[in-house]
Amino acid sequence: MLKGLILKEFRHIMRDPRTLLILFGMPLLQLLLFGFALSTEIKDAPIAVLDQSKDAQSYALQSKLFSSGYFKLEQKLINAKQIEKSFETGKVKMALVIPPQFGYQLNHGKHVQVQLIVDASDINTGITLRNYAENIIRDYQNQENPTERPFMQIVPKIRMIFNPGLASVYSFVPGVSALVLILISSMLTSVTIAREKELGTMEVISISPLKKHHIVIGKVIPYLGLSLLNAIIIIIVGVWVFDMPMKGNIFILLLECLLYVLVALALGVLISIRANTQQEAMFTSLLSMMLPTLLLSGFLFPVESMPWVLQQISKIIPATYFIEVIKSIMIKGGGFELVWKPTLVLAFMAFVLISISIKSLKTRID
Repeated sequence: MLKGLILKEFRHIMRDPRTLLILFGMPLLQLLLFGFALSTEIKDAPIAVLDQSKDAQSYALQSKLFSSGYFKLEQKLINAKQIEKSFETGKVKMALVIPPQFGYQLNHGKHVQVQLIVDASDINTGITLRNYAENIIRDYQNQENPTERPFMQIVPKIRMIFNPGLASVYSFVPGVSALVLILISSMLTSVTIAREKELGTMEVISISPLKKHHIVIGKVIPYLGLSLLNAIIIIIVGVWVFDMPMKGNIFILLLECLLYVLVALALGVLISIRANTQQEAMFTSLLSMMLPTLLLSGFLFPVESMPWVLQQISKIIPATYFIEVIKSIMIKGGGFELVWKPTLVLAFMAFVLISISIKSLKTRID
């Protein structure tokens, strides 16, 4: 009897694709994600260079940096006034400033000070790039003068901007805010239509005068205000409790929160339409939101350190853009001119998800 029961259960498992997916697919997926995303190595980090010397030694130092594979030249600066603006755009992670007469001072045995200005709004990335640059400069110095007691010395002067104290809350608060908002918002709406199906009231709604887009909008709007209130509470706690700076416009930030929450709610509605039960809807929303947001959005690990495939996947994760928006507004003090690109992406996501939800609801009801 026991043998027959074991064989029956084994056959049942082998015939159920969902069980096999959880048994074999999930561990493999998690292993691959953690294995690649946990890498702290950063390649081709965009940097700006202000070369005030323009001699053979300054060009050799730059060549040493770029040939390492850790850095790529994003912008050649003409004067020091351009440094701050290059960081505000978000395209530059570090700036190298080479002083005048760099080669002359090295050749005459003087200590030369080069400046490394690092974007520390993302602490892990900033510290990693600083360490890379310091080691490369040290290697260049040893290469140029391979004696036991070098007569020349290049002294890197480090300046960490946006987060000079390297406070962890600068990365913690934006990431947790993005994770909490998308989880709560998507899970709230993921059970709405699934609950109607379980209670048998979906048929009543489907024969009402309401059109399909009215049903989707009606399911989203009540939670939109509640989720926005949740976002306000998170911002207040981040600023007052964790000393997160608020350098930018609070109203622009709230509008961005509203747009991000709308994306999460629309995603929850789509999951709810596709799911047959509330349990299935909540499990799907939790699974599809938590791991990608944690691993691939730049919250825990720099996107730059991930393989190309995972970097492309990160571009379809809403939290990737929302974290960028929070850092640009709260930490860098930027306005709409710095966040218009991620804003357009989030708006496009909201439009696509709502459109797909309306179409899916028509398919399920008609």
